[in-house]
Amino acid sequence: MKTKAAVLSFSQRCRNILVSNWEAHLHTIKTDAKGSKGAIHSSKVHYMFHRGRPLLLVPEGDLHNMNTIIDERGSLSVCSNVPGPLMTLLKSLNKLPARVAMTGDVVPVKDKKVQAIIDSLNESVLREHKIASKFSHSVSAILTSAGPRCNSRSEGLRNILNQIQSYNLYKFDIGSCAYMDGSNDTHDVDLEDLEEPKSDLLFPFSAKLIDGINQSQTRRRALMLFCFEYFNAIARDALMLSIDQNGFDVLAKVPQTLNSTGDAQQYQYHWKEFRFNFKEEAADVESFCQMLVELEEEALQHVKSYSGLG
Repeated sequence: MKTKAAVLSFSQRCRNILVSNWEAHLHTIKTDAKGSKGAIHSSKVHYMFHRGRPLLLVPEGDLHNMNTIIDERGSLSVCSNVPGPLMTLLKSLNKLPARVAMTGDVVPVKDKKVQAIIDSLNESVLREHKIASKFSHSVSAILTSAGPRCNSRSEGLRNILNQIQSYNLYKFDIGSCAYMDGSNDTHDVDLEDLEEPKSDLLFPFSAKLIDGINQSQTRRRALMLFCFEYFNAIARDALMLSIDQNGFDVLAKVPQTLNSTGDAQQYQYHWKEFRFNFKEEAADVESFCQMLVELEEEALQHVKSYSGLG
């Protein structure tokens, strides 16, 4: 394992979240015949990126369609794509998933451009689906282990694009962007530094990869081994929290000393985050899984060497 941490910039973290998800919460100003009333309407919408700009897919009956005729201003919030069981644990720990918060203008796509954009979005979804069909057996086994409600981005968007006639298409012109971490601390991101989300071979499958690992006790034991080998932490349980090209984060249940009385020590277990970095970047799902296997083999060999089992 690479010992020096590969620290991601806030702009990179924003980019990773945006490219891994396809659902967002859009907020616009409610309007009536007299104009803006100031109250905010919020609802879930779907999005994709086209030429570096978010494209919003808004259901026909949503109030956003009326609100933006009077006032184009809006804000968009995109959460890290955290699978359900992991989200339940984070909530119990009073933690929030990291998210991207953007403000900007919600502008309807011109009619003459709609079909070309839809065709481009369909091509992107089909490309991701084709990539998934070529995964090795071992990678497919992890992805298919994910819960039934956990989808890849292409699976989620394919259902939407099949009903595209029920949606209106908007551009979201970004005016400001901020990264909000799990502690709800806000970090402003300069738009010039915000990396354009491009076609990616890892993040569109991140939720299924994380959930597939977490659904397997064998894979979770491997995460516990990593905590012991690289941080000397004896974990009772461990879950994959997030992934990126440079490595992954694990949430592990480890002992915490309460007090010491003579030779006796009292402990309680608490959840703690650990960061593991690869020796090189993972370009896609296959290379990420391969590096994970290599990390496990490295840890097992080291344990055998000092335990006398080697």
